[in-house]
Amino acid sequence: MTGVDEELLGRVRYERSKYTALGGVVLGTSVIAAFSMWNFATEALGGVSLVAAVPTVIWMLFVLNLDRWLVTPQPNARRRAGPLLLRMLIAVLLGAVIAEPLVLRIFQTAIEEHVADERTDAIDALRTNLIRCNPVPSTARATVPKGCDGSYILSFGKSPDEKAAELAALRTDTAALQKRVDEDTGRLEALDSEVRDECRRLVRMAATGLYQRTSECLRLRDKAKDYRTTHRTEENERRLATLNSRVSKIEAEQSVSRGAFLKARAEGVEQRLDEERAKQKEIGVLERMRALEELATGNPVLFVGIWLVRLLFVFLDVLPVLVKYLSGESAYDRMLTSASNSAVKIHEEEVRLAERRALADFEIAQDAVEQEVRRHRAESEAAFREHTAAMNIRVRQAVNALEDEIRRSSAV
Repeated sequence: MTGVDEELLGRVRYERSKYTALGGVVLGTSVIAAFSMWNFATEALGGVSLVAAVPTVIWMLFVLNLDRWLVTPQPNARRRAGPLLLRMLIAVLLGAVIAEPLVLRIFQTAIEEHVADERTDAIDALRTNLIRCNPVPSTARATVPKGCDGSYILSFGKSPDEKAAELAALRTDTAALQKRVDEDTGRLEALDSEVRDECRRLVRMAATGLYQRTSECLRLRDKAKDYRTTHRTEENERRLATLNSRVSKIEAEQSVSRGAFLKARAEGVEQRLDEERAKQKEIGVLERMRALEELATGNPVLFVGIWLVRLLFVFLDVLPVLVKYLSGESAYDRMLTSASNSAVKIHEEEVRLAERRALADFEIAQDAVEQEVRRHRAESEAAFREHTAAMNIRVRQAVNALEDEIRRSSAV
């Protein structure tokens, strides 16, 4: 797990325990990473499932091999500060990724309580807005409350404000008529009181000697009768009774309609709340991270605790690289550097030897080609000379034959 050469390490057996311990650190880091991924996967899936084992195993093997690559001994390590810094940066980033699910797991109880409180507050706020934005209408032209958009407005089949205007008009007319009837009744009671007081008095007629009521009594009676006639008190009382009956009937209807409206509104509110609760499923990873940040905000103790836990897991994930590079150069590292440098030199010499052999083969081939060219050239020249000689012989033979023919002709 540390990427060492067993054959080379066998020459310095006293360092085997060191690299065995380092391998245990690498294995421990991968196990922590697997536990972190298991928590992340189960939270993402909403519960424990065998499906979460797949990314857990893959992540464990990936972290194991990555840490193995980070701690694998490298020759000439002291002269390679750039790769060392790069490996440290990779280890820190990997530690941060692994640490976050573990931090969420440690503070799981507080996070879930905070999210539950937020969801409860959201449900209560929604209920309050639904009730505020859907009040019992009191007039036919009820206005929408301020801050209520379409998402808070519920639809109802029948509203209790259908006869609100009629009821308001009837109450106005009834109040005005009641005031008038009360005034007329008060005036009639005063007149009747005067009539009773005056009509108790009897006067004796001098002509007949009989007692009879006074003329003032008769006058008051006529006045009261005339008041009833001119002010239509009986008609107004009957009309007032009719109006009161109408108002009572409409109020009863309004009471029934109001009850139906309140029932329908309660059902609509509960339906909307159920829909909102249905959206509030299992707590996701992002929601947990946001809740943890909100918990840490304004709470210095919790903020420090969260970051201490995060730094602890980051340190544990970086530990293999720290153990490897803070332990200094070992005998194995020096042997590895020597073996690496020697291998490089041997390889360079092998390359040079192969190059020389290749060049020698090229030179031999080139010489063979040049010799073959010279041979073909000599053969061509010899053939040309033979052809030239043969042509000269044929020419001389022709000339001799012509001379002989000329001589014979001259002799004849």
